[in-house]
Amino acid sequence: MNTENLSQDGFGRWRKSSFSEPNGNACVEVAFGQVAVGLRDSKNPDGPKLAFDHSHWRAFVAATMA
Repeated sequence: MNTENLSQDGFGRWRKSSFSEPNGNACVEVAFGQVAVGLRDSKNPDGPKLAFDHSHWRAFVAATMA
């Protein structure tokens, strides 16, 4: 995982979680790129982003589903 600023173009379309609050105060967005998966705070789309390689992203999702 790294915390470099990622270009939105490098990830394509950012998607908000379907579990987000309706008022939008506690949302994260995810975008899938060829090399990495990006994660950002929807309230601060120009702020810092997290980048996970695909294997780490799959492990994270699996751990949250367990």
